[in-house]
Amino acid sequence: MKATEANFDGLPGLTHHYAGLSFGNEASTRNQFQLSNPRLAAKQGLMKMKALADMGFVQGVIPPHQRPDMAALRQLGFSGSDARVLQDVVKKAPGLLSAVSSASAMWVANAATVAPSADTLDGRVHFTVANLNNKFHRAIEATTTSSLLGAIFRDADHFAVHDALPQVAMFGDEGAANHNRFGAGYGSAGVQLFIYGRDESHPERGPQRYPARQTRQASEAVARLNQLVPGCAIYAQQNPAAIDQGVFHNDVIAVSNQQVLFCHQQAFVDQPALYRSLAEKIPGFTPVEVPASRISIADCVQTYLFNSQLLTRPDDNMLLVLPEEARRHEGVWRWLNELTEQQGPIRELRAFDLRESMCNGGGPACLRLRVVLTPQEQAKVNPAVLMNETLFATLDQWVERHYRDRLSQQDLADPQLLDEGRVALDELTKLLDLGNVYNFQQ
Repeated sequence: MKATEANFDGLPGLTHHYAGLSFGNEASTRNQFQLSNPRLAAKQGLMKMKALADMGFVQGVIPPHQRPDMAALRQLGFSGSDARVLQDVVKKAPGLLSAVSSASAMWVANAATVAPSADTLDGRVHFTVANLNNKFHRAIEATTTSSLLGAIFRDADHFAVHDALPQVAMFGDEGAANHNRFGAGYGSAGVQLFIYGRDESHPERGPQRYPARQTRQASEAVARLNQLVPGCAIYAQQNPAAIDQGVFHNDVIAVSNQQVLFCHQQAFVDQPALYRSLAEKIPGFTPVEVPASRISIADCVQTYLFNSQLLTRPDDNMLLVLPEEARRHEGVWRWLNELTEQQGPIRELRAFDLRESMCNGGGPACLRLRVVLTPQEQAKVNPAVLMNETLFATLDQWVERHYRDRLSQQDLADPQLLDEGRVALDELTKLLDLGNVYNFQQ
C-alpha cells in the first residue's frame, strides 16, 4: 500500500534553558548555566519545519509541555499558592526547579516508539509513550505526551496510543531515539530494529561511565504493546564504549531510512552480525558506514553527524538533514561531500542552524518523531498541526508574542513566567485544535 513518512517536530517551550540535567549528554553538561534564548530556539525549530514542508515532505508540529510543572512540585510536598511554591522550592531544593522547568519535551524522538499499520496485527498505527525514567526531568513528561499524541492521532479506528511502561529501571524506555524501521517502501511490511544499551539479564555487559538508558526488556515490551507482526523485530545492543563517550541514544550514532542504515563503524556490538541479520530480512539492505579512521566517535558527538534526518526525495534518492555544526567541522564535511559524490543512496546534504537545541544536546533527529501514514491515515490526523504557509506564519507570530529572548536559571522562579506560559499554551491549544491537554493546576 502507498504510504508516506511524516515528521512531527517538537516545538521548544517557553522555559527552554541550560540546566545541565542530562548526565551522559556532554553538550547538556558543557553548556550548563549559560543564558538561553527561548524565542530563538522556537524560531529555529519552526524554520526547519517550514523548510522541509516547502520541499514537499509531510511535516507536523507537536506543542511544548506546560512548565514549570507545578503538579510535580506539589506531588513532592510543596504547597500553597503558585508563588509560594516557587519561592519555597528555590530555598529548599533549587535543583528541582530546573528539572520541572525543563523544555526537554521538544525532543520528540523520545516521545514514543511508533509502529506503522503495515507492521501491526490489527492494521492500526501504534504509539507507545516512552517513560524516560533515567532522568527525573524527562520522566514527568509521559502523561502530557500521551494527551498530546491522543489529540493529534485521535481516530481510534486508525491509531492506538499506549501509556508508558512501568517507571522502574528494568523497563527504561527512551522511545524512537533507540529504534529504526527498514523496508523497501514505507507502505510495505517492514523490519524494526530495537537498540538497547543494557540487558537486565547481563548488566556486566553495559557501559561503565555513563548510564545505558534503554533496556532490552523495555524494547521487547514496546514491541508487544505495538502489536508487531511476528518476526518483524530485531534486537541489537549499542556499543557500550560509544555510550561511555557520550552517545547516550542510538540516534547520536546511527539513522536509517528504508533499506539504508547510516552509522558509525563502532555503533553496535558485533556490527557485522547485525548487518547479516538485516540483510537476511531486508531486500537491498545497504549499510553506509563511517570509518573510525576518518571520523571519531568524539567528532560524532561534537557535530551530531548521525543525529540527522535521512529523507527520501521524490526522485528516490536521499537527503541528509544535518545540524550546522556538522557543516562547520572540516573533516566531517569533507567526508560527507565525498559520500554524496559516490552516487550512492545519499545524494544531498542540507544543514540547519539549531544552535539553541544543540547546546542542550539535541539535533535535527532529536526534534522529530517519524510516523508512517497511508493516505487514509493522514486524512485522520488532526489537520491543524500540519505545517503549511499559514500555520508557519501563525506560530511564528505566536512565538513572537509570548516567548522571552533571554532566560537564566534565576528567571525560572518568576511567577510571571509561569503565567506567561499558561496564557501562551491556552492560546496554542486553540490554534492547533487540541482540546484540554494541559492541566493548569493552581
